[in-house]
Amino acid sequence: MGNKLISMMKKDGKDGSKSKRMNRSQRKLLADEEMLHRRALSMAIHQAQLSQRFDGSMSRRVGSTSTRKQRTLSDPFSNGKQVPDFSTESLTVKKFVLVHGEGFGAWCWYKIVAALEESGLSPTTVDLTGSGFNMTDTNSVSTLEEYSKPLIEYLENLPEEEKVILVGHSTGGASISYALERFPEKISKAIFVCATMVSDGQRPFDVFSEELGSAERFMKESQFLIYGNGQDKPPTGFMFEKQHMKGLYFNQSPNKDIALAMISMRPVPLGPVMEKVSLTAERYGKGRRFYVQTLDDRALSPDVQEKIVRENSPEGVFKIKGSDHCPFFSKPQSLHKILLEIAQIP
Repeated sequence: MGNKLISMMKKDGKDGSKSKRMNRSQRKLLADEEMLHRRALSMAIHQAQLSQRFDGSMSRRVGSTSTRKQRTLSDPFSNGKQVPDFSTESLTVKKFVLVHGEGFGAWCWYKIVAALEESGLSPTTVDLTGSGFNMTDTNSVSTLEEYSKPLIEYLENLPEEEKVILVGHSTGGASISYALERFPEKISKAIFVCATMVSDGQRPFDVFSEELGSAERFMKESQFLIYGNGQDKPPTGFMFEKQHMKGLYFNQSPNKDIALAMISMRPVPLGPVMEKVSLTAERYGKGRRFYVQTLDDRALSPDVQEKIVRENSPEGVFKIKGSDHCPFFSKPQSLHKILLEIAQIP
């Protein structure tokens, strides 16, 4: 009995030691994340102050559709699991360019940037025109070409032999589609994260029609429209109310990231999302496209995302369980893991 008790105490001691080690590891992760968040929040507050002074106006499935294998991921951060060891030595393309969606800015990728850097990769973020720290008046941005200009200029200035992996969130999918049409030779892979992976002749807004109604109806009836050139002129942008944004975009995101978004998001220029995108089989069609579905998404429902990949089939599809429309907030480790997996696909 005594020996048995001693044995149990030793086992308990080992478990306790293991628990302490796990707790220390988890505390370090949380501390690192908190530091990153404080830095992003500080930048966002500065951005909001600048904006106020400036603007007085207003799972994985790979292969063909018939042979894909499905894989659904949940985020490992909550239970202390880490992304498996990853080596960049075999990768020919290590540079990621992260492109935000409507109303967001480069700031939204702060967790993903840190995770990619820790994996030995080279992430770059861009603020599209009128977004984030790009202080162009959103009311003046009327075309997808204008909106995507910072991304296009970045790709134009890449060394001739260098390639990148593009990652586009939400309507940022239209910008990376446009980039893929312009520079297919410079883009190794294009990853659409719950994004508008449009077909030729389709408007980015059309993808959201199930949630927001048709483009024509939205233009006539929406209470979120902005008339930057006067009420007697066509609308120039839109921006959802805060409570609407919380329910639409952030139903699974941490409160501190929602707070960050609430002071950082800017109006969305209307012209780029209402423009029909011209894509060709000779250029866009030859690009390697991957899609990341978010399964608790209220802005772009899983059914709509399934329709997107069915009608414009990519090379591979991944799914994130329990993610809202912003997996970089709600499931960052799962998104990070997927980006690493796609980078390794030959």
